[in-house]
Amino acid sequence: MKDYEHVVIWLDYFNKNLKKSKGRRVGLEKCVFDPSLKELIDATTSAGFEITESEDKVRFPRRPFVRSGYVVLPKGSPKTKILDKISEKLVMKRSKQSK
Repeated sequence: MKDYEHVVIWLDYFNKNLKKSKGRRVGLEKCVFDPSLKELIDATTSAGFEITESEDKVRFPRRPFVRSGYVVLPKGSPKTKILDKISEKLVMKRSKQSK
């Protein structure tokens, strides 16, 4: 049953290794190489969103042969704005980590 009250954010939306046709949703400058579910959860909470559910060991529909993960957020603003805020925090966190 489709849930209209929540938004699902997949790890593959932020994977720099993927083409847009394979599921990436943001530009390359806003992506990181192979993000983990823990990084996604940390970036989501630091962007100010409340996670209602998270799951690993699930498969993204466009890449059914690879295990991925997702988080579920309550719907409050458009999905593209949510993705931009999360990707900003994800890139910032990854750049601090590499220094």
